Amino acid sequence: MAATIDYISDQANIKECRHCGLRYDWRRSPSTSLKMTYCGSLCEQADLGFTIDALLRVERAPRAEEAVAAAPMLMAA
Repeated sequence: MAATIDYISDQANIKECRHCGLRYDWRRSPSTSLKMTYCGSLCEQADLGFTIDALLRVERAPRAEEAVAAAPMLMAA
């Protein structure tokens, strides 16, 4: 049992959230990309204005000239 307590209280794994200042075990942080910076994705979004996961999932909108060039192809089909 003592080994479990030592494992949980290992200070090397305790970080302080950049946004809220909460001390947390970075291995248990739900923030998938910035685990050692933010205690969770809500703090990540509040500090940055977005989450890294959301940024990676965003698809870029086509440029205006690409959309115009694609329009005749769509009409022909």
